[in-house]
Amino acid sequence: MVHTRIRKFNTRDTYPEQNLDTDLCQAVVTQGGRIVWLRGQCPQNLDDAVNLDSHDPVAQTHKVMQNIRQLIEEAGGEMSHLVKVVVYLTDVRHRESVYRTMGEYIRGVHPVSTGLVVQALARPEWLVEIDATAVIPE
Repeated sequence: MVHTRIRKFNTRDTYPEQNLDTDLCQAVVTQGGRIVWLRGQCPQNLDDAVNLDSHDPVAQTHKVMQNIRQLIEEAGGEMSHLVKVVVYLTDVRHRESVYRTMGEYIRGVHPVSTGLVVQALARPEWLVEIDATAVIPE
């Protein structure tokens, strides 16, 4: 890994009462490189802003994470360069399924993460939004 990940953990250990399996850490140290700040990604196509036709939090999270991966790759990076995610949920009951799905895309990466439950997102059909930051090494 190109960045130093401090105090790596998996959410299955931190939240044993929940059905989670996401690799995270307490801090990420980067040096040099290019910072990629991503807009909060929602379950819609990047090219035409058409919404995913699903009210399933798992399907929506897959689309969000695919968008994040695509944007990092378009910037010249890869998912291992991801350093931070902020997860916005409209329903705390979706937390486990959203984090498990997100975890499929960040297995072994260990970004830092903040999770929030919000009253609503920009469109009522959106259940999840994730913003992300990556640092691509020089």
